[in-house]
Amino acid sequence: MRPVVVFDLDGTLLDTGPDLLRALNRTLDGEGLAALQRADVANLFGHGARAMIGEGFRRAGRDIDTARLPELIERFIAFYGAEIAVETCPYPGVTGALDRLSRRGFGLAVCTNKREALGRAVLEGTGLAHLFAAVIGGDSLPEQKPHPRPLLEAINRAGGTPDAAVMVGDSETDIATARAAGVPVIAVEFGYGGRPAIEFGADAVIGHYDQLDRTIDALLPG
Repeated sequence: MRPVVVFDLDGTLLDTGPDLLRALNRTLDGEGLAALQRADVANLFGHGARAMIGEGFRRAGRDIDTARLPELIERFIAFYGAEIAVETCPYPGVTGALDRLSRRGFGLAVCTNKREALGRAVLEGTGLAHLFAAVIGGDSLPEQKPHPRPLLEAINRAGGTPDAAVMVGDSETDIATARAAGVPVIAVEFGYGGRPAIEFGADAVIGHYDQLDRTIDALLPG
């Protein structure tokens, strides 16, 4: 077994906001609605397609007929999947931190509520996929975060155990997932959580990935 670090994706490893916004605006345009700006919907990034579409349409001036929501979600997903890594990029320091952890023998995994195929595609598109031993998406298992099973499965597939693992995330959902799994958790300050990360009750908070190594070392035994 080896120590494992499991990362959330949107708002933690990657700033996916620009590509999510473009897909949302293309969906809105198809319904005759005006485009939104990032500031209008930034707090929806990382909360899934249902929230992006339902609340995004409301903020554009129209409530959605719930019967049409599945159709609009699939249209949004199609737009997003076709241009998934055009403007998306890793947060500063991510690539270096992942390389350092890999060289130190850590197993790396992703645990996201994004569909697994989309998660893998955006990792490929940003050049990070080869660094991860496991990717668990929102449709990989019957359960999603904040249920602990996706995190525990990610740890297992990356070759580790919960007593030698850490999660890194940007939201209350990530912290709740780690707590349910009995795994220490680090929150990042720059994600899509909607509130200051220090309020989420994580074991530690970092403002840059240069701080990740020493923060992990302080949380893991030995």
